[in-house]
Amino acid sequence: MRMRVKDVLDLLAAGVPEAEILEDYPCLEAEDIGACLEYAAAEADHPVLVAR
Repeated sequence: MRMRVKDVLDLLAAGVPEAEILEDYPCLEAEDIGACLEYAAAEADHPVLVAR
């Protein structure tokens, strides 16, 4: 079974504890949640351009 990164992030953003996510979705491991957070951080990291 696969889960989208967005679904994991939505659960975390809604305040669902990591332990509950892992219990509800046995296909996930703690490392998977960490990987989702790393992916989101990398996607949000972009240069800020300032117009002059």
